[in-house]
Amino acid sequence: MTFDSINPASGETLASYEQLSASAVEEAIAETHEDWRAWRRRDFTDRAKLMRAAAGLLRDKAQGYGRLMAEEMGKPIRQGIAEAQKCAATCDYFADNAQRFLAPEMVDAGPPKRFAAFQPLGVVLAVMPWNFPFWQVFRFAAPALMAGNAAVLKHSSNVPGCALAIEEVFREAGFPEHLFRTLLIGSRAIDGMIENPLIRAVTLAGSGPAGRAVARKAGEMLKKTVLELGGSDAYLVLDDADVAFAARTSAEGRLINSGQSCIAAKRFIILDSLRSRFEEGFVEEMRAAKVGDPLSEETTVGPLARHDLRDSLHRQVEGSIAKGARCLLGGKVPNGPGAFYPPTVLTDVRPGMPAYDEEMFGPVAAVIPVSDEETAVKVANNSPFGLGGGVFTRDLDRGERLAVEEIDAGSVFVNAIVQSDPKLPFGGVKESGFGRELSHYGIKEFVNIKTIVVAEMGDPSRSGASQSSARTE
Repeated sequence: MTFDSINPASGETLASYEQLSASAVEEAIAETHEDWRAWRRRDFTDRAKLMRAAAGLLRDKAQGYGRLMAEEMGKPIRQGIAEAQKCAATCDYFADNAQRFLAPEMVDAGPPKRFAAFQPLGVVLAVMPWNFPFWQVFRFAAPALMAGNAAVLKHSSNVPGCALAIEEVFREAGFPEHLFRTLLIGSRAIDGMIENPLIRAVTLAGSGPAGRAVARKAGEMLKKTVLELGGSDAYLVLDDADVAFAARTSAEGRLINSGQSCIAAKRFIILDSLRSRFEEGFVEEMRAAKVGDPLSEETTVGPLARHDLRDSLHRQVEGSIAKGARCLLGGKVPNGPGAFYPPTVLTDVRPGMPAYDEEMFGPVAAVIPVSDEETAVKVANNSPFGLGGGVFTRDLDRGERLAVEEIDAGSVFVNAIVQSDPKLPFGGVKESGFGRELSHYGIKEFVNIKTIVVAEMGDPSRSGASQSSARTE
């Protein structure tokens, strides 16, 4: 069986790759585990030197990696170059901070000595999607490798070139040859990999069904899992907002990666008093987007990654209109080659419509009018997803209160679009998954948080507690 790399802008087959056999997969995991046995004992200074070398390669080759992303999944090339550079910054960040994040944590100063140590788990299986083919991988790999783990990558089958390029980054940077491996396999092989005793944990970014399947098998095998799944981020435009700013920023948030982002702005909850002004400005901002060849630096919206994804999105749009939504812009499949879909704005979106109930993975925005702030919060939370969200208001205290106390999501930004940042934890709640990536929280997801007590022989207080309480445990 082969994987075909197909340009979604033209339909051209770029390359074909052979799928690995089950025996080759097992051999690769064993080789990765063997390299991990030595890697786990290398100090942070050595690891950081190689991670900074990876960062340098990502910067030096950002133009080529941007082109590769444009050709394999349609990302506008300027966004792809920025993605590679963000990966480089993340490598540098964890090279600079991993030792501090994972330093032993002393419980108190008195004897016996008691502390928590952070030790790597081993080989982590990463199951990654196509939409940010470099970033999704590096935001896991940089902290995981700096923590002393190894990794095997099962990437999406439509970006095999990106998957192999990422493996080459680590090898060229000087990491052990098998420490990070790309395995070109189909999704049916994932269960067998999770069952492999040398795989110690699993991380997945992707759809809800994929997350459930991986969580089910990982739970059966009692293996640690981090899941970053879909999202339908709600942005609240309150009555004191700068409407022009909100419309411009909302359009930017909706069209990131041609709308194919879990944390793209998707639902726009607008107070009635602002509705007409917001819709007018929002439609104009969406209309101004440049749709075209992803290799052109002028393009801001490229094709969707595959034709089937474009067709599924269009069915969601048509289904919403059939149930009463009004289309203010777009909503038609264009003629010609490529999996293109125009920036689209739907309004009067209500429960029961795909645009309200489902994740819209493409450049389609759902405008939901409401009467007041309380209703806006209820609508924002009336979703199975909880990845990100936003609030537009001139009253920063008001915005912060809503972000902290009211909106049920893993990230909430006030007067800005939601973006991941290596310094901040990233992840969701509800059907958007569990666990966190990035920051000091993310690097601790795949370590053994080990309790250590060091006492003198014969010290009756060696347990740090009374002997009677120790016996009850």
